[in-house]
Amino acid sequence: MSGRNTVIRSLHDLGLAAWFGGSLMGAVGLNGAARQEGTTETERGRIAAAGWAKWMPVSAAAIGAHLYGGGGLLAANAHRVTRQKGVAASTAAKTVLTAAALAASAYARVLGKKIDLASSPDPQDAEKAARHPIDTESARRQLACVQWAVPALTGGLVVLNALHGEQQRPLEQLHGMWERARCAAPLGH
Repeated sequence: MSGRNTVIRSLHDLGLAAWFGGSLMGAVGLNGAARQEGTTETERGRIAAAGWAKWMPVSAAAIGAHLYGGGGLLAANAHRVTRQKGVAASTAAKTVLTAAALAASAYARVLGKKIDLASSPDPQDAEKAARHPIDTESARRQLACVQWAVPALTGGLVVLNALHGEQQRPLEQLHGMWERARCAAPLGH
């Protein structure tokens, strides 16, 4: 690399850290506290929904920072992606995991809003819920699964981020570029 990318790397890493940590804390701490403190299923759902709603703007900012930083790092390291063996594959894996984590985060938000709407005491919410009825028990099970999928997927991104860091070591870069060149060279003597 010809220069430092401290700002975009920080956005990438801090965004991912907050996305991973917030989703893990929510799945363990917030949902656990709601189960412990709520006396009915509806009350437990309302407690959890209130906590997740408070976290949502921070989560959205973290995801945005991660994506912006990731795009910046991809642009800054495009030469390595194309020239260093193994970097394109790990970059593709990160892209797939990022898309899956985004989809899981969005789906969790949609399910959470539907459950919250269906269990709301507000007459306007009840009217909206009646227009779009859901099986709340099934939605709660799906939400529980998807809320664990987000930290699993973002944890995978943390591991791939560590791999990318290892691939940036000077000897790794030299070896990777040598291997790419060797594989691309004609087999003639």
